[in-house]
Amino acid sequence: MQASKVYFTNLRVSNGTNLLEKLERLVKKAGIEQIDFSNKYTVIKIHFGEPGNLAYLRPNYAKVIVDLIKKNGGKVFLSDCNTLYVGGRKNALDHLESAYVNGFSPFSTGCHIIIGDGLKGTDEVYVPVEGGEYVKEAKIGRAIMDADIVISLNHFKGHEATGFGGALKNLGMGCGSRAGKMEMHSAGKPVVDQSLCVGCKACTKVCAHGAVTVENKKASINHDKCVGCGRCIGVCPMDAVEPAQDEANDILNCKIAEYSKAVVDGRPNFHISLVIDVSPFCDCHAENDLPIVPDVGMFASFDPVALDMACADACNAQPEVPGSRLAEMEKGHGDHFNDNHPDTNWRSCLEHAEKIGLGQMAYELIEVK
Repeated sequence: MQASKVYFTNLRVSNGTNLLEKLERLVKKAGIEQIDFSNKYTVIKIHFGEPGNLAYLRPNYAKVIVDLIKKNGGKVFLSDCNTLYVGGRKNALDHLESAYVNGFSPFSTGCHIIIGDGLKGTDEVYVPVEGGEYVKEAKIGRAIMDADIVISLNHFKGHEATGFGGALKNLGMGCGSRAGKMEMHSAGKPVVDQSLCVGCKACTKVCAHGAVTVENKKASINHDKCVGCGRCIGVCPMDAVEPAQDEANDILNCKIAEYSKAVVDGRPNFHISLVIDVSPFCDCHAENDLPIVPDVGMFASFDPVALDMACADACNAQPEVPGSRLAEMEKGHGDHFNDNHPDTNWRSCLEHAEKIGLGQMAYELIEVK
């Protein structure tokens, strides 16, 4: 099989040009305009950044892709799905507010924002996963599945559970509804932190299986009846219902690969990764640490697996940044991301993605000047 083409441009510019123009040149050279955008709904999946984090992608980059899609006749919007954890993006109202705080708006990006899984993270579509070993039906945000075309625009960085976050993490975990995120993170079923529960019974009303009961103003979940749909997580106003967070990291990575396949199967898709501000942790943190390696450049491909592989290789070819978390970690894995988070194995995601036909790890790197 011929290696997938991954296009790359560095961050050097000369007088008379800038990085935004280089990004446009990169994606054009990589073939984004081969997609027929005419009157097609196009979602750009992006992470808006948790408030307090400054490593997320600036909205200026999104505007380059938005303007190009609109120029080619597309109806484009930015999207992400709500989070499981307590923070600034756990429901659509907070999520939009966080996006605005971080500079994303129709005025800065040229298009609207639609939160993929709705107000409380429960607006989802069950999508079959062809060849799925761990997930038979992925729970994907409805607005993302309603789009005709998927573009992923992601910040490549470290991650404490998956090793790094790239195109597949942006697509798989990022497009999962709150229940989908629970399915990826958990081998079990949700539990109630009764110290937070106020007995409002919102969870009992959405449970289709009678698994939730409230006694003495405290909810509890009968796991013999619970099917693990996670809708109770989305409706709890106190964030008292939590996923078990007990899935092994390798299986989490495999589930992310299967969710990614559910997102892109059957429709045009294109992927862009910016390897800048490579923080040791995800942009879901309300802070960002010193980058672990120097900035590398911008990458684009039709193959998200090859793209992640190329970005990982490029980072591993860099020296560690002095004073960073990586510089302080014990070495021995021969890989920056495994050294940064020794309990992770990022290759498990790419290997499984290749196995189920999402893409391939073999790539040809083509530099765009």
